[in-house]
Amino acid sequence: MDNTQQTTVTQAEIHAWRTEIRDLKNTVAALRSALEQEIIDKKKSVQEAISAGSTEFAQLKATASALREALEQARIDRDKAVQDAVVTASHEIVQLHAATSALRDALELARQDKEHCVQAAVLAAHDEIQQLKATVAALRDALEARRAAH
Repeated sequence: MDNTQQTTVTQAEIHAWRTEIRDLKNTVAALRSALEQEIIDKKKSVQEAISAGSTEFAQLKATASALREALEQARIDRDKAVQDAVVTASHEIVQLHAATSALRDALELARQDKEHCVQAAVLAAHDEIQQLKATVAALRDALEARRAAH
């Protein structure tokens, strides 16, 4: 092969190759720029997702904390209500015991008063019976004395 055959490349071919190389370089630069922009966009999306996740996590943590506090407050309120109910029931029991005792005392007094009244009535009836017997005996004696005098 001869050197002249190898060097017979035309200026038009060289120009075409240079144009193609320049176009390829421009394409590579555009692709590199697009890739860099895509990387930047991905990083931005990742940062936004992380930020949104952090915000959501903080909100969920705050919500869990608020719910925990509300649950604890509800437990405290329930315990206080139970304690208040126990105290109220204890006071009511004491009052009922006092009322029961007072009613027992009143009933005992009424029973004693009734017994006293019954005894007084029996005594009064006995006295009246004795007086009536004495009156009957006196009337009988007077009647017999009158009969004897006639």
